[in-house]
Amino acid sequence: MVGMFSRELLDEAYQHMEWADAMVWSAVPAGVPIDPRLRWLLVHTHTVQRAFLAIWTGRPVQEVFRDPDSFNRLEDVRIWAQPVYADARACIEQLSAERLLAPLQLPWAEQIAAHIGRPPNVSTLGETCYQVANHSTYHRGQTNARLRELGVDPPLVDYIAWVWIGKPAPEWPPVGEPSHR
Repeated sequence: MVGMFSRELLDEAYQHMEWADAMVWSAVPAGVPIDPRLRWLLVHTHTVQRAFLAIWTGRPVQEVFRDPDSFNRLEDVRIWAQPVYADARACIEQLSAERLLAPLQLPWAEQIAAHIGRPPNVSTLGETCYQVANHSTYHRGQTNARLRELGVDPPLVDYIAWVWIGKPAPEWPPVGEPSHR
């Protein structure tokens, strides 16, 4: 059986994910009181990215979880989140096709079973890699909607837009400087 999630496809998905997340972070207002909903969305998105990376690399997943209220500034969330992209891409780069097809039991399977009313089917490592990029897209849309509600014009972050402009590298706001462009 040939898996549909090759390293090349996943690498491109993660390149786009980082670019798109950096674009959103460039639109996040700096130096204003924290909006709790915006903070929750950002922390949740990056927690999931970090949780799956911990599972893939055999690290304790419990160490990843942070209470959104533990971040006093949105910039602190960004600083905490940013290293995951290089780490995830380095992890994926080393996965063989066989490893991408390997079943991966997730530690939160019991919670999912309670939610869907039955035990979840086992997913492959490659499927979980894809899930992270897909999940990030979902919450990036919610983050952009919240930014619009806060009076910020959210950036265009669609995959096809990234393709149209030549698949640029991410441009993260410098640490210590306002994010909002």
